[in-house]
Amino acid sequence: MLAVHLENGCVEVRDIPAPARPAGYALIRMLCAGICNTDLELKRGYYGFAGTPGHEFVGEVVQAGRSELIGRRVVGEINLSCGHCDWCRRDMGRHCPHRDVLGIVRHPGAFSELLTLPESNLHIVPDEIPTERAVFTEPLAAACEILDQAALPCAATIAVLGDGKLGLLIGFVLNAHGYRVHLYGRHPEKLRLAAAAGIRTIAVNEAPDNAWPVGEYQWVVEATGSSQGLKQAVEIVRPRGVVILKSTVHGTVGFDTAPVIVNELTLVGSRCGRFEPALHLLEHDLIPVESMISVRRPLSEAPEAFEQAARKGVLKVLLENHGRPSR
Repeated sequence: MLAVHLENGCVEVRDIPAPARPAGYALIRMLCAGICNTDLELKRGYYGFAGTPGHEFVGEVVQAGRSELIGRRVVGEINLSCGHCDWCRRDMGRHCPHRDVLGIVRHPGAFSELLTLPESNLHIVPDEIPTERAVFTEPLAAACEILDQAALPCAATIAVLGDGKLGLLIGFVLNAHGYRVHLYGRHPEKLRLAAAAGIRTIAVNEAPDNAWPVGEYQWVVEATGSSQGLKQAVEIVRPRGVVILKSTVHGTVGFDTAPVIVNELTLVGSRCGRFEPALHLLEHDLIPVESMISVRRPLSEAPEAFEQAARKGVLKVLLENHGRPSR
């Protein structure tokens, strides 16, 4: 089968044996998979990664112990927890210290014709959701995680820093739940997508540095993907405000912690989320995810797809398995 291999900054497509299906796992034919910022950071050296990346996917179950899964389209939660530790017993397997992570830590990812995942990680995609929408389930769940972590007041004004893939999804999710979103970004074409959904947008590259609203927001979500994002978020949040951190950046971020201490800020790290809220939003057509698709390429053209995904202005790049047509 074809599979992407990433190592030392190089992306190539290899022909490798199909994976065996362990007990309790499903064998899944990838239909569509998305390249995200984490995949690009892995290419830059994040986690010292070497192997098959990819964790945003829709697939069709080929083999499984549960017969009701066979032939169904599925999406999969990316954390493979041990199921036995204290975190797992508290239904917090996403923080299991022994976990593997699809396409990131020890478990081969979805950028391949076939992959395996525990059947307990899978969610059946409702027939009403097209594959090109369903592929956004995992990143949309990460955006929805904010709603589980923070007790946001009804109709609160929330600043979202970053107009990349995750920043837009966060803006869409918060907007769909009735919050007043102020989305800060540097790319007019991306900000137009947010504005079309009714989100207030601010083009920061058109404003002088002193135009940032210092101490303006009680709630700030940092999703710039930049090492400078946290600094900017801390500048615009109010004393005793909350900064929710979404960016994963390769390398150490130098940062003056004094404003955090003096202004008694709360920093909240935010990562993966539950799939159920994301699938609900997708099924009811509440998030315009299709507008974020920039490029579609076959799996065999993964190196070119990674190059395109890293270009400025490009949003979601999809890899498709043309060996089996998607629905």
